Amino acid sequence: MVMTMGSTLLKNLFKKKEIKYSSNTLANASFNKTYEIKEIRTSQEALEDFLFTLGCYKGEKITLINILSDNYVIVVKDARYSIDEALAKAIIIK
Repeated sequence: MVMTMGSTLLKNLFKKKEIKYSSNTLANASFNKTYEIKEIRTSQEALEDFLFTLGCYKGEKITLINILSDNYVIVVKDARYSIDEALAKAIIIK
């Protein structure tokens, strides 16, 4: 199953507060390497709740499969999802 979240909604979510991104985000990850989610760094509860529904929370394993048209194809809990760059930057990995 592939899910996307509209970039308009994301722009509105990130508009209220400026978020500082870490260099260890999913946006900077290598392909086909499994990482552990260290934290979800966002000031918006709705964004954090959305990622939680995908299974993205502290301690969970996540793998970046590919980047297609600015969409990050990830695997979480044996399910594939497509997220945009803003979501990928909110996922801090170790």
